[in-house]
Amino acid sequence: MKSGDNAEVTDEEAAGKASPGARRPPRLRQRVAWMYYVEEMTQGAIAEALGIGRITVVRLLAEARTMNEVRIGLRRDMSELSRLEFKLQKKFNLPEVIVAPLSSDQADPRSVIAAATGEYVSQMLRPGMKLGLGWGSTLTRTLSFIEERQIPGLSVVSLLGGIMRARQANPVEFAWQFARIFNADCYLLAAPVLVDSAATKRTLIERCGLKEIFTLAESLDAAVLSVGSIKPQAMTEYYGAFSNDEFRELRDCGAVGDILCHFYDREGRLVDHSINKRIMSIPLATAAKAPIRVLISGGKQKVEALIGGFKLFRPTVLITDEATAALLLSAPTAQDKVA
Repeated sequence: MKSGDNAEVTDEEAAGKASPGARRPPRLRQRVAWMYYVEEMTQGAIAEALGIGRITVVRLLAEARTMNEVRIGLRRDMSELSRLEFKLQKKFNLPEVIVAPLSSDQADPRSVIAAATGEYVSQMLRPGMKLGLGWGSTLTRTLSFIEERQIPGLSVVSLLGGIMRARQANPVEFAWQFARIFNADCYLLAAPVLVDSAATKRTLIERCGLKEIFTLAESLDAAVLSVGSIKPQAMTEYYGAFSNDEFRELRDCGAVGDILCHFYDREGRLVDHSINKRIMSIPLATAAKAPIRVLISGGKQKVEALIGGFKLFRPTVLITDEATAALLLSAPTAQDKVA
């Protein structure tokens, strides 16, 4: 046994007499459970990150299970996260914000955001809904955190075309895999994500059977989309959807990110580039008509993209991680300059 572990165990605890949760603050217990079950860290790594003994980690995990705090997600009654959520709502005029805990600023936020998104979407869905989905690595990860059940009359609409090359997983399959969980109808936008001209796009929509998807999207009840980065190794670049030259041109035009492969600047304005006319995607203005608009993303490289995305997509719900939330709160905005 390590000396650090000994320091964390009292005689009463060693004898097994301590009541669950009696001596440990709820936030520490919930953070340990999140790191273990969602971020998939080892007990030893958690102990080192939090400066506690490994035995303490084991006991906190046991307490979390005993107190019914562990399913796939966790109860979100953590005061620090609640403060971040309230401040983000106020600063960016967002109706609802969900901030997922993260073990450190250097940790990959995708899994924790996916877990929070899976829990939210599972509770949001209702019979007869029409749900529009984008695609991306974070959205794909939500599949592991969604509560499987039958939802009569649910329709899932993929809002973005596909890619020609996939590595390990094809993000375009996300909508179909999501629909399978609920035995729902799935409508796919069966076209490449980028075509050669606006005229080709019009032809595919009008003459090749895609108009039904665009019509369905006009009456969405909810849309769940993620933000893409314009930085190197962005998901769209990783899958070869666009060339390096095109990415440089987009950056030169002032693009900071994309939603549904629509590239925009920090003020939420679509940039003047032909790509925005050649994207096989439901128009963002159409997706923004949905009464429930969920925008998810996180990471230092996504901060400007999120700020622009708030203005362009006008989400009713933002789901991000606590490190990104802190960066968003410290980022200057036009309102700050006026103040």
